[in-house]
Amino acid sequence: MDLSIITVTWNSKEHIAEQMRSVQRGARNITYEQIIVDNNSSDGTVDMVAAVRSADKNVVCIANKENRGFGAANNQGVAIAQGEFFLFLNPDMRLAAGSLDAFIAWMHAHSDVGIAAPKLVRADGTFNWDAAPRRFPRVWEQVVLMLKIPHVFPRVLDGYQMRDADFEIEQDVDSVRGSCMLLRRTLAMTLGWAFDPRYFIWYEDVDICREARRLGYRVVHTPVISCVDHFGQSFKKRETLWKQKQFTRSMLVYFQKWEPWWKWMWIALFRPIGIALTACGRTFPKKHKMADDR
Repeated sequence: MDLSIITVTWNSKEHIAEQMRSVQRGARNITYEQIIVDNNSSDGTVDMVAAVRSADKNVVCIANKENRGFGAANNQGVAIAQGEFFLFLNPDMRLAAGSLDAFIAWMHAHSDVGIAAPKLVRADGTFNWDAAPRRFPRVWEQVVLMLKIPHVFPRVLDGYQMRDADFEIEQDVDSVRGSCMLLRRTLAMTLGWAFDPRYFIWYEDVDICREARRLGYRVVHTPVISCVDHFGQSFKKRETLWKQKQFTRSMLVYFQKWEPWWKWMWIALFRPIGIALTACGRTFPKKHKMADDR
């Protein structure tokens, strides 16, 4: 089988049916399966998946009895996946006709690439900077992010966010978003997982890109195809304080894994302050929102 598309859902009823239909349109000339792993939705997502699945025998659904998190649920899909490549695809993404055929052909032509991501765009076709590749995070940048400093100085993280890059051009990058990430099966089999199980949500995509680079694979952003990313729809249903706690917890896990103690200690020190700022309910101009939603 050419491709296993793995989608994790949580209360995604209003988006998943159209995403699944876009997968059907995107895979015209390749063999594929789509594995939906639902994290205990309460809005009828599983029933919606079942309705679409009745007309598409390529779909498999795993219904969890609890929310196991983004990385663990994707790993459940990987455990049964048959494809040569894995595409991690969020429920609020939309693929164009024939795009998966082109993406897999591109991957076959670039055997040194372990992870690839397409150009992610908004519904109007403009580039979605919220979902752009990132440079590997440095401690000071993440402390700045936790303390909401970009709301006052919005360009302080331009380097981290690769605002100097032209994403109309194919290029090697440090990390791409897990919302639409194509992974070579051999990479996952070498590691024993697609996403490090230490992460519940956030930073698992940065981590796997860093693992790929460590093992000698390239990580590439390529505009060979584009994908509409409605960005963070499930997370809009989550309370802000919960998101801040999860985000900063995974941030700490990431730096404890990859950096010495005298670096990650600053994340541990400032994390409670960041959470307290969120708990105080401070509001900032929406245009300066530092979204790391998936």
